[in-house]
Amino acid sequence: MRLSVEHVTVTTVTPWRSRGYWLSRNPSKRWGEIFFLAYTPFWIACMGVLMRTGAGGRWGDLPLNAAVLAIFAPLLLVPALAHDETFLGRPWWRTYWFKFNVWIGIYAFIGSYFGSEYFFDVLGMIYNYPQLHWRLDSVLLGTGEQTVPLIMYASAHFYFVTYHTIAVIVLRRARTSRWLSSPLLWPLLVFAVAYGFAWTETYAMAGGSITEQFGYRDLPTMLRWGSVFYACYFVISFPMIYRLDEQPGEDWPLGRVSIDALAAGMLLMFLLDTVTRLVR
Repeated sequence: MRLSVEHVTVTTVTPWRSRGYWLSRNPSKRWGEIFFLAYTPFWIACMGVLMRTGAGGRWGDLPLNAAVLAIFAPLLLVPALAHDETFLGRPWWRTYWFKFNVWIGIYAFIGSYFGSEYFFDVLGMIYNYPQLHWRLDSVLLGTGEQTVPLIMYASAHFYFVTYHTIAVIVLRRARTSRWLSSPLLWPLLVFAVAYGFAWTETYAMAGGSITEQFGYRDLPTMLRWGSVFYACYFVISFPMIYRLDEQPGEDWPLGRVSIDALAAGMLLMFLLDTVTRLVR
């Protein structure tokens, strides 16, 4: 018997990878990304109220730190109480939402504790919170003329949660589509996304209702060159945290998450110090 193939139509299916996608194909990571995006309007609204009411300039250590912690708390409490991944074989400490928070917590702490000193002494950043006495920063790094209020640690955390979630989604969309026709475009894309977040935050934070508490001695210069300096944070962190549980079956152990974040912090210090040599 002879089979004829003259009238057989072969349909070529375009691989899903060439079409690109936004959210992760890893179920645990996908849920985490959706939750972090949903949380973002909450902290923005709460911080807007604090800024508009001038609470940052009036409240003391206890009420202001309590307010910032109340904004931060849903990042841990909501998924801990409302989300269960045992059906995926993941206890709470192996879920993406928890590991992402650990990674961001380590990196944001390093950036606040050490990195703030570069912003004070190199870029002319000013924190004006004379009523706040609960402070924490590096003892030996920097001139010590300014110090970091404790409220900055929790606020840096939820700022970074949003920045890194959106950045990972954007980078994934580009990497899983035909946008990146050449591997050389990847670092350019990372820098563009990093600079975009750095410039936007600098512009948004250095004006309006909090000018008495936060600012720069030379804002135009900061927007032009200081944003490149701030982008160093994200040039390091965006591509590194992108890798966290990115593949559908991946499940990084907590030790690897912590080591990866610490390594990113060390790379950040080298990069900030290198850029300082060029800025000064």
